[in-house]
Amino acid sequence: MGILNQLVMNAIIAGAAYAILALGFNVIFGITKFLNMAYGAVAVVGAYGVFLFCRLNSLPLWLGIPLAIIAAGIVSYLSDVLVFRKLRRRKATSLVHVVASLGLMFLLQAAIAIFFTSQYQSLADQNSPASVYAVAGTFITSVQIITVITALAVLFGLTLVLKKSAFGRAIRAISDDEEVSKIIGINTDRIISITFFLGGAIAGLAGILVGFDIGIFPTMGLIFLLEAAIASIIGGIGNVYGGVLGAFLLAFAENFGVWKINTVWKPSVGIGLLVLFLIFRPQGILRGVSKK
Repeated sequence: MGILNQLVMNAIIAGAAYAILALGFNVIFGITKFLNMAYGAVAVVGAYGVFLFCRLNSLPLWLGIPLAIIAAGIVSYLSDVLVFRKLRRRKATSLVHVVASLGLMFLLQAAIAIFFTSQYQSLADQNSPASVYAVAGTFITSVQIITVITALAVLFGLTLVLKKSAFGRAIRAISDDEEVSKIIGINTDRIISITFFLGGAIAGLAGILVGFDIGIFPTMGLIFLLEAAIASIIGGIGNVYGGVLGAFLLAFAENFGVWKINTVWKPSVGIGLLVLFLIFRPQGILRGVSKK
């Protein structure tokens, strides 16, 4: 029973991290309709931002973490302004957008490795290890508790933005029909770029939380991307709530899937789950938005 309880707790913790990643991924996909491969690298930018500000330059966490989140958002914003906006104006296909985003992912990873080396780094203060708490026969750290609470807060905040604000209504209008949105006076380029900033900031936040939990290295963006994409697709890509459901389903499948087998097969469980959904329910748990 103790092992089972810990597996459930581990799945909840992983699901919270996946959910944050899926929320940012889905909010960008919902308005652009293409799979942004650079998303995972943006999450790594957030993690290395904390490493730069707090570990290398000794800024306090209360200042370094917001700066790192903003930095990730700015990188995502610039990716749209400098690359994707130009592709939209040239009426480029979704495939061209995906290829461009793949190039951006490799560019960001290379830049991070050049400036920070490719070695594993820890964000946590080695002299002040995270507190560990016993809950119902399981163990959870303070960072993991913060991750779960943050996932709920991001979901609540994003829901308010999308449902109650003029910005959220503009996002939904562009998601439905970008050309009609232009006709009725919405500055679509501006709204899309701000959405990239928002999604990038969420990605950076997720990268920071994972970095404090397990550490960071430049190429972990691919892992972030796979987690966000799989969770989003099985939940209903472009659907914010579906992404959260998909994140927790993925986390539970992975953690229980490796209960009796070697953990090296953990990524295969997620890929297998994705294949099953693509075959039997390609629209996801909750119906996602359609691609262009």
